[in-house]
Amino acid sequence: MELFPSTEQQKKSQVKKSGLVVVKNMKIVGLHCSSTDLHAGQIALIKHGSRLKNCDLYFSRKPCSTCLKMIVNAGVNRISYWPADPEISLQNEASNPMTTDDAKLDAKAVERLKSNSRARVCVLLQPLGCSMVQFVEETSTKFDFIQKIVKSQPDSNTDFYTACRQERIKEYESLFLISNEEMHKKILMTIGLENLCENPYFSNLRQNMKDLVLVLATVAASVPVFGCFGFYNSESQRTNETDHQSLPQEIARHCMIQARLLAYRTEDHKTGVGAIIWAEEKSRSCDGTGAMYFVGCGYNAFPVGSEYADFPHMDDKQKDREIRKFRYIIHAEQNALTFRCREIKPDERSMIFVTKCPCDECVPLIKGAGIKQIYAGDIDAGKKKADISYMKFGEVEGVSKFTWQLNPLHTNALEFHDPTARENGVQKTKSLDDQQHQSKKLCLGHY
Repeated sequence: MELFPSTEQQKKSQVKKSGLVVVKNMKIVGLHCSSTDLHAGQIALIKHGSRLKNCDLYFSRKPCSTCLKMIVNAGVNRISYWPADPEISLQNEASNPMTTDDAKLDAKAVERLKSNSRARVCVLLQPLGCSMVQFVEETSTKFDFIQKIVKSQPDSNTDFYTACRQERIKEYESLFLISNEEMHKKILMTIGLENLCENPYFSNLRQNMKDLVLVLATVAASVPVFGCFGFYNSESQRTNETDHQSLPQEIARHCMIQARLLAYRTEDHKTGVGAIIWAEEKSRSCDGTGAMYFVGCGYNAFPVGSEYADFPHMDDKQKDREIRKFRYIIHAEQNALTFRCREIKPDERSMIFVTKCPCDECVPLIKGAGIKQIYAGDIDAGKKKADISYMKFGEVEGVSKFTWQLNPLHTNALEFHDPTARENGVQKTKSLDDQQHQSKKLCLGHY
């Protein structure tokens, strides 16, 4: 949530932007990030109030005393955080000693609040599975968004994806990691984590942090800045003009990356699918997400309580339909609707982000739930794959559909394309920096 697109005013703020996940009874009930005026913990209190009781809170940075005293008072169960530079930065000593002094005083207050709290306040950074990084890297290169680029520019696939990934790794390391190890140790000691400063604990901590940053960057690179979400054109499409208005590209891409991360929680060892639902209020909210608020999320899995061997895991290559998995898997969209934390309001713009095109089983559910917009990859749209059909996606009325597109044909996007390449339906290759710079200017058009 720290990476949620910020306003210029937020980017200039000296206080570190923090992200927060609120969990109750093993269900995500809130995704928040700092705004210009409020920290993530304060926003959680405004949004949830006494409903925070017995919740688990996961912070991307150690919360400050102002946030901690309120959320502890609300009766939360556990507070976990990322062991790096806290919300009030401790890295400004050279440029602003007064800010650092305040941060040190705040760190002492946090420790006192922590020691006198019924809630458990701790670091949460577990090592990833030994093959996790490799698995994410291999599957990311095969993902729908990258595959579209492969088909149009097969020669540039490897270089393009590698360049995207390196760019994201560099960005995330600068945000989440403290490059100077001595500075990192000093900060850990200031925020009461002296026990993590000695080896092998410190080396293991650093390695675990680097591994997680690598996974986040690898997933983000699979939804590249190059390209955008464009309006999916179909003959039966009839919606109000207001529903055609899509999200800014940066926000749409961010939400799709969240869905991609959820896909790795799947119990289906062949196909991971993630879905996340957001909605937009009519007035701007206090949250760092602006008017947008979290509704629910899910991934494809077998019914709750079932064991791995209870149901078939075979795919559509099996001739015997009885031993195929399709009738037993709960789809990501279905789980997101089942375990949502808020109702979908008919008078607000609601949107679902799905890593694959919703199938015929899910499209009526999405429409029936009152969701106004669908964001998805469209590689499967209009196709039938054995027991799975994607024919209803293009036919559904009353829901705007936006799919990730390499070449949206829109007059405002012409500067992004070479004229001769447009005629042939293929985009001329540019440098990665130029592609990323220009793609931010794209407007959504009919595809």
